[in-house]
Amino acid sequence: MVEAGQPAPDFTLSDQHGKPVTLSKLKGSPVVVYFYPKDDTPGCTKEACGFRDGFAGYTNAGAIILGVSPDGSESHAKFAKKFNLPFTLLADPGNKICEAYGVWKEKNMYGRKYMGVERTTFVIDRKGIVRTIFPKVKVDGHSAAVLDAIKGNP
Repeated sequence: MVEAGQPAPDFTLSDQHGKPVTLSKLKGSPVVVYFYPKDDTPGCTKEACGFRDGFAGYTNAGAIILGVSPDGSESHAKFAKKFNLPFTLLADPGNKICEAYGVWKEKNMYGRKYMGVERTTFVIDRKGIVRTIFPKVKVDGHSAAVLDAIKGNP
């Protein structure tokens, strides 16, 4: 697992339009990288809509939001369009970035064990250093807490 105070592992992933996005090219702005399990599921939709509803605050803080899940670019495009998401969604179909950030974990639902994304958010400062980590995110109030962390770590 990536720890606060460490440089954020760099990556290049395709966005919902199939265009590559490289984390290190975003230096100079605070970046929120939030990992979520699956497009258009109840918890993930609520989380994404929380970031959407607070988007003006992130823009005012100069922050960039990147949502990452194993879903492909096409799925992300449908999800972003359906819920009018104004930020970038990145496809990690091989789970390599999820693994690099330590969020690809064994999960347990209804007694069945499987591998999946543990909902986690990383706040990265303008220099590319991880400043705040929100592990095992509870969706209610999460976007406001992340924005508060950005304002405390410009």
